[in-house]
Amino acid sequence: MIRVVVVDDEALVRSGFQMILNASDGIEVVATAEGAQATDVIRRERPDVVLLDIRMPDVDGLTVLRQIQELPEPPHVAMLTTFDTDEYILTALRSGAAGFLLKDTEPEQFAQLVRTLAAGGVVMSPKASRALLRGHPGAGAPPDADVARVGLLSDRERDVLVLVAEGLSNADIGTRIHLSAGTVKDHVSSILTKLRVSSRVQAALLAERAGLLSERGDDVTRNNGR
Repeated sequence: MIRVVVVDDEALVRSGFQMILNASDGIEVVATAEGAQATDVIRRERPDVVLLDIRMPDVDGLTVLRQIQELPEPPHVAMLTTFDTDEYILTALRSGAAGFLLKDTEPEQFAQLVRTLAAGGVVMSPKASRALLRGHPGAGAPPDADVARVGLLSDRERDVLVLVAEGLSNADIGTRIHLSAGTVKDHVSSILTKLRVSSRVQAALLAERAGLLSERGDDVTRNNGR
């Protein structure tokens, strides 16, 4: 059972997510909370996944995220936002969030996204990630530097990076391209080193900036026999 805590300042949003997720097999929303209560609730419930509103009036989501990251065994956190160009998103990703979702994501997608998070995957709304990077073109390294670092990857590492950016876990990537989870883990470690990033989310964002997803997304399954 995947244990989830939903943190949002609006009671209607909390109850809506709770209803959607509790209706899904293998997922239980063990608690909901407003920002000021969030860290104590998460410390007590020890969830696998936290869905965390990035903008709250009492304690903002970035503050809660930092507090969560200081816990001995922090859960996987996805930030919730209403705005696809929310300037706080990049800060949240750099602070350890495992992705971000727009609040108008289709309800039937939420359960799968939570499963992806629990398995150590990345979840990023494609619409939001493109809009975010267009809105903040100066964030991170310049595009030519991004492209240069991506060029250090082998073809197989590029295939793995595309699937990381799709939010797949190591096990799911291995199934897709016929590799063991251990081999995928080695590839991911090499990718993070070559791209000079510290998380799968940062690697996925860099791949988006470099245009790798649109260029190679259709190639992954064709190359899976290598």
